[in-house]
Amino acid sequence: MELTILSLSFLALLVLGVPVAFSIGLASVATVLYAGLPVAVVFQKMVGGMQIFSFLAIPFFVFAGELMLYGGIADRIVRFANSLVGHVRGGLGMSNVVGCTLFGGVAGSALADVSAMGSVMIPLMKKEGYDADYAVNVTTHAALVGVLMPTSHNLIIFTLATTGIASVSVLSLILAGIIPALILTLCNLGAAYYVAVKRGYPTRGNFPGWKEVLKAYLGALPGLLIVVIILAGILSGIFTATESAATAVMWALLVTVLVYRSLKWKDFIKACAKACKTTGVVLLLIGISSAFGYFMALYEVPQKTGELMTSVSSTPWMIFLMINVLLFILGTFLDMAATILVCTPIFLPIAVQFGMDPVQFGIVMLINCALGLNTPPVGVTQFVGCAIGEISVGQVMKSILPFYGALLVCLALVTYVPAFSMWLPNLLAAGK
Repeated sequence: MELTILSLSFLALLVLGVPVAFSIGLASVATVLYAGLPVAVVFQKMVGGMQIFSFLAIPFFVFAGELMLYGGIADRIVRFANSLVGHVRGGLGMSNVVGCTLFGGVAGSALADVSAMGSVMIPLMKKEGYDADYAVNVTTHAALVGVLMPTSHNLIIFTLATTGIASVSVLSLILAGIIPALILTLCNLGAAYYVAVKRGYPTRGNFPGWKEVLKAYLGALPGLLIVVIILAGILSGIFTATESAATAVMWALLVTVLVYRSLKWKDFIKACAKACKTTGVVLLLIGISSAFGYFMALYEVPQKTGELMTSVSSTPWMIFLMINVLLFILGTFLDMAATILVCTPIFLPIAVQFGMDPVQFGIVMLINCALGLNTPPVGVTQFVGCAIGEISVGQVMKSILPFYGALLVCLALVTYVPAFSMWLPNLLAAGK
């Protein structure tokens, strides 16, 4: 009965529009009261869940992303992307995909990516004659690559969500996301090109030459180096994942203040405020989800979910399909951090039982969460993109299928071909 109270109260609060963090917390309190346990249990689990040194990586990565957003790095990345692919059919769309991928790599946030790149590219694409729905779909889907990049704080959240279930290192997860990020970028390029050809969008000038490409690349290089610094630093053992996040902040300040000289004082204050707000929300979710996870473990939710799924099928590919469908559905209602924290304790043991590596599952989880970011009713990246493009969500959804298809192709490859996510982590393990 306690499990029924926990799940039904959580779902009921979500339906009523109560914020996710409070829905999780109130559901936990309701369960405690029904079970006759002291309410202090909830607060003890909350505080214990937040008192982990590795959590320092989250505010640092978030702050670095905000500094990149307000520091003018996006403009230089746009120039570089445009010099590479701006001359092909639907060139601005292709430039948008490349630009969003590169900026997502340095910012590590899909929302920051849409805000920065969308503000530049969506109005420009509309001015050049591209339809608003195309401009928004290209931007919002390309921005999702950021959740898989080394600077993504969601990678840190997932590794912490696996505590007590499996041993997943941040470095393994970072390496596992690199090839899927490239695959997703290629899929997005294919979708952007397909729609551009179908709608007859024009080519835009000629290839400017490798000299111009090199010039644009050198202009964007200081910002792009952050990914190289993080990977090189962790792989070489110079610093840990948490220290790499602090390094990302220092590098972002160095680039935006001393190299580009584009970060104004008022923008620095905005970046600080936004980072504080985001960190507060994420840590609140982490703390409350720790209490929620305690009750899920206590009442054997993963085991019962696994039994229910195996009663439908015991074939691994079907189990993985069911996990993907459930994660996608839940991701459309929950924020990304909440989806990771709530769903990892439930589905990770099931996935491992049927032969999926925890690191591979992490990338599957992140791609599903990315799909949720672009799907109503909680599709925050889509809402931001639509606001910039001055178009309704309904209009954008009418032409979203090719871009959804790109994401689903990437998700299927990562789910059913382990090498795409596990080759680099296994290579690292073999070299040790």
